[in-house]
Amino acid sequence: MPPRPSRAEARDRAMTALTAAALALTVLLLAGLITLLAVRGLGAFRVRPLDLLELRDGSRLLVEIRDRERIPAGLPGAGHHRIRARTGNRDLTGNDFLWIDESEIVHRSRPRDAALLERLEWGPFLGFAAELRRDGAVLARGPREAFEAARALLPAKRAQWERIRELERGEIGAVNRALERLRLERRALARRALPPEERERRESALAASIAEQQARYRELAGRLDALRAGFERERLLMRTADGREREIPLGHVVRMIRPNALGPVARAGVYLSRLREFLLDEPRESNTEGGIFPALFGTVLMVLIMALAVTPFGVFAAIYLREYSRGGPFVRAIRVAVHNLAGVPSIVFGVFGLGFFVYGVGGVIDRLFFPDALPTPTFGTGGILWASLTLALLTVPVVIVATEEGLDSVPEIARQGSRALGATRFETLVRVILPGASPGILTGLILAMSRAAGEVAPLMVVGMVKLAPALPLDTEYPYLHLERKFMHLGFHIYDVGFQSPNVEAVLPLVYATALLLIGVVLVSNLAAILLRNRLRRRFASPHL
Repeated sequence: MPPRPSRAEARDRAMTALTAAALALTVLLLAGLITLLAVRGLGAFRVRPLDLLELRDGSRLLVEIRDRERIPAGLPGAGHHRIRARTGNRDLTGNDFLWIDESEIVHRSRPRDAALLERLEWGPFLGFAAELRRDGAVLARGPREAFEAARALLPAKRAQWERIRELERGEIGAVNRALERLRLERRALARRALPPEERERRESALAASIAEQQARYRELAGRLDALRAGFERERLLMRTADGREREIPLGHVVRMIRPNALGPVARAGVYLSRLREFLLDEPRESNTEGGIFPALFGTVLMVLIMALAVTPFGVFAAIYLREYSRGGPFVRAIRVAVHNLAGVPSIVFGVFGLGFFVYGVGGVIDRLFFPDALPTPTFGTGGILWASLTLALLTVPVVIVATEEGLDSVPEIARQGSRALGATRFETLVRVILPGASPGILTGLILAMSRAAGEVAPLMVVGMVKLAPALPLDTEYPYLHLERKFMHLGFHIYDVGFQSPNVEAVLPLVYATALLLIGVVLVSNLAAILLRNRLRRRFASPHL
C-alpha cells in the first residue's frame, strides 16, 4: 500500500491542479474568442443562396437568409421559428433586413436567374436582370441575356472607374498641390521687403505659373467630365421579386453574381475576391462596405513609428537608472513615478499629447517653418506623428521596466570580467551588458507594441479620423507625411459596430476587422519573439 501523502504534499498537488485548471480555462477562453471571430468574420465573405419567398398575403420577396431562431414567448407567433433575411434594395425599401415568420411562407424556391449586385452606393441589389441599355437603346433583354451582357462589360467599367480615380488623385491632385504651393509663395512674397522691380518680376512669374496650372486644371477637368459621361452610359434595368424596377448605372456595380447558379469553384472565386477587396481596397458607404486597407496601413505604420520612438527613450532611461545612477531618494522617486505612469488612464495621455505635441510643439513648428500656411495648421493639428509619440509616452514605462529587468539578469561577474580585461565602462555596456539584456529589451518592446496596437482612446484626439483616403506614405515628396491624419483598426471596429446606421449589415465586418487586428498583433509579436529567442540563443552562456 503506497504511503499516505503528507499535508504539505497534498497542498502542493491541490495547488498544481488549481493552477493547471486556471491555465486550461484561459486557453479555452482565448481559443473560443478566436474561433468565434474566425467563424463570424470569415463567414462574411461567403456566397449565400437567394431564396424567393411567397407569403400568405400574396407578397413576394427575394432574400438572403442570415439567421433562424425560435420566436420568443410573448411575441406573435411564439413557438414557431422566424428567419432574419437580408432583402437589400435599400434605395427602394429603406431597410436591409426583415424578420419573417416561417408560418407565413407558403412557397420557397431558389431561381437560378436571381442576381445580386454589389454597388458603390446603397448596398446590394437583389432581383432579376431585365434589360441592358446604352444611351436608352436596348443591348440585351431577358434575365440571362441581360445579365451575361452586363457582366461582360463590367471589367471595362471597373477599368474606367480606376482611370477616373487615377485622374482625380494623380494629375488633378498634382495640379491642386502645385496651385497651393504657388498660393503660399505669393503670400510669402507679399510679406518680404523687395525692390519694386524685383517684386513686379516675381509677381508676374507667379501669375504666369498660376495661369498655366489653371489652364491645365481646366483641361483635366474636361477629360474627367468626358470619362464620367461615358462611365454612366450603360445602365442595367433590374426587376425586384414584387415587380418594381430600378435602373442601375453599370459603372456603379462593383460585383454581380447569380448565387444559385454558381458551382463550388465559382463560389470559392467570389469568396477570394471579396476577401481581397476587404484587405486591399478602401472603405465606401460610410465604412460599412468595401475594404479596410487605409485602417490596416495606418495601424501598422503608427505602431512602427511608435516603436522607433519609444525604444531609445526607454532603453536609455533604463540604462541610466540601472548602470549609472547612484541611487538615493531622487532615483527611487523616479522609479515610483515610472511604475505609476503605467497605471494612468490612456485618455489622459491623449489629452497631454493634444496640449503638448499638437498645440505646443506643432504650433511652434508651424510658426517657424510654415508661417505662410497660417492660420491653416500643418503640424499644429492631429497627425500620425503626434499619435505615435503619444503612444510612445504611454508605453515607455513598460519598456523601462522590462529593460531594467533585462539589465539585472546580466550577472555581475560578466561586468567584472570585462573590466578586468581592460574594457572601459562604455565598452562593457555595449559589448557585454546590452547583448545579454537584449531579450529583456525585446520583451518590453513586444508588450509596448501589443498595447499600442489596441489603444483607441488617446488617438481620437491626436490625429485618428473615421476616413482618411490619403495614406501617410506615398510616392509624393517627402514620401512619409507625418502631419497627415490616419485611420486605425480599433476605431474602425468601434465606428462600424456602434456608429453605423445599419448595424445588422456590418456586424460580420466587425468580426472580420477584429480578427484582423488580433492577427496584426500576433504577427508583430511573433516576429519580435523569434528575434528575441534568436538573440537569447546567440548570447547564451553558463552565466547569461
